[in-house]
Amino acid sequence: MWKEFKAFALKGNVLDLAIGVIIGGAFGKIVSSLVGDIIMPLFLIIGGGVDLKDLTFTYGNSTLNYGVFLQTVIDFFIISFSIFLFVKGLSKLKRKEEAKPDVPPAPTKEEVLLTEIRDLLKQNKEAR
Repeated sequence: MWKEFKAFALKGNVLDLAIGVIIGGAFGKIVSSLVGDIIMPLFLIIGGGVDLKDLTFTYGNSTLNYGVFLQTVIDFFIISFSIFLFVKGLSKLKRKEEAKPDVPPAPTKEEVLLTEIRDLLKQNKEAR
C-alpha cells in the first residue's frame, strides 16, 4: 500500500498540481494585497472617502450590508482580471518558445567531406 501511495504521490501530475496550488496561494496573497492596500484606497480617494464596507441598509432590526457584497464583487473582478493577465502573459511566452524555428545542427566533418566528394564526382562526370 505504501508503494502504491508513493507512486501516486510522486507522479508528475500530482507534483505539478501541488506546486500550482502553492504558487496560486502566494499569487492570491499578492493580488489581495494589491486590491486591499493599493486599489481600494485609490477608490476611497476618488469616491470622496466613502468606504464600500460601510454601506448598509437598515430596516427595523435587520441590517443589509450590501457594501461588503460590493467590495467582494470588486475584489473578485480585480483578482480574476489579474489572473487573466498572468495566464495570457504565460501563454504568450509559451507561444514564443514554440515559434522558434528549429535550426539544423552544423554538419559534421564527415558530412562536409562527403559533400565535397559528391561535388567533385559531379564535376568530374560533367567534364567527361
